[in-house]
Amino acid sequence: MTQLQFPWEIDREATREAVEQRLESARLFAQLGFIRRETKMTSSPEPRFHGATNVTSSPVEDTATYNVDTEQRLEKECEQVQQVISRLGKLERQLIQKRYMEDGETFDYNVYSELHLSERKYYRIKSNAIYKLAFALRLERYVD
Repeated sequence: MTQLQFPWEIDREATREAVEQRLESARLFAQLGFIRRETKMTSSPEPRFHGATNVTSSPVEDTATYNVDTEQRLEKECEQVQQVISRLGKLERQLIQKRYMEDGETFDYNVYSELHLSERKYYRIKSNAIYKLAFALRLERYVD
């Protein structure tokens, strides 16, 4: 039986970074929620010497739209991450939860000693979990 080969090559480093960024974003959203932007209430001291552009702009509306859209996007991404993590195997799920989703800064050596794994097995399981997350979340990156 031959192994399936893709005509393109996955950029492993960029894929790993994209997944780690999404996990960090989900962790921060789950812990802190969304911090809303506020509008500036002071007028600009600079005079504007231009004619009418027929473009209307409202900083309050722009800020409100940004807040609502960004909060919904982050909430959706956080739910997706939680769903995908819940579908991983037990050991992969524990590893991802302990390494990326818990409070504070956790290092790899803390996690593999806590899970009673060898360093080599830990990194193999972590790599597999990262790639499963990448494909499930559609975060895989390819070499150009």
